[in-house]
Amino acid sequence: MTLSASPEQTFGIGRRLGELAQPGLVVLLSGELGAGKTCFAQGVAAGLAVARDVPVTSPSYTLLNIHQGRLPLYHFDLYRLATVGDLEELGYDEQAERDGVTLVEWAERLTSVLPAALRVTLTRRGADERELHFVAGEPGGGRLLAALAANNL
Repeated sequence: MTLSASPEQTFGIGRRLGELAQPGLVVLLSGELGAGKTCFAQGVAAGLAVARDVPVTSPSYTLLNIHQGRLPLYHFDLYRLATVGDLEELGYDEQAERDGVTLVEWAERLTSVLPAALRVTLTRRGADERELHFVAGEPGGGRLLAALAANNL
């Protein structure tokens, strides 16, 4: 578990993850509305060197935004997902685990399990404080967690 005292710190943790990310990384984000998932995702985008003038917002209405950086960021938001079939229609299978980083907000809405290198659950502890729980889903996630821990995150 990692504690974040502010949105800036949550962003910074995401940025560090983005800096360490390798092609094919799949990160599943969970947490209640306002828990900081999009803030974390913006940090990941910054760590992937997505241009600062590119808005990284929750793609709740489009379900998928693709941002170009050091690696492509495939940013899915499942808040309005009606069925798992909708995810397939978006081309999830073509995007995930390929040349970029796949980040899925509201992963808890899935009725089937997606393979992921890393699962991150964000929980509110106060107005600005958050708990971030990281769970490695495969060996690549374990290596990434070790690298993050080496950076005191």
